[in-house]
Amino acid sequence: MFFSQDWRERIKTENPDASFGEVGKLLGAKWKELDESEKKPYVEQATRDKSRAEAEKADYDSKQGGGSGDGDDDDE
Repeated sequence: MFFSQDWRERIKTENPDASFGEVGKLLGAKWKELDESEKKPYVEQATRDKSRAEAEKADYDSKQGGGSGDGDDDDE
């Protein structure tokens, strides 16, 4: 996603008549053209963001679990 966000405007500028789907295909083709060193910053960014999201989810879940503490997730 970070690669797509970074490159979407460039692809749209280079291909002004491309539909949304075509832009997606062009982005996919561009990603496949990159070597590992060119992909590395995007992969690292995604890894950091995944860790951030997991930490936020764990924090949210721990705050939501403050109820009776019996472990039942029933909505009854």
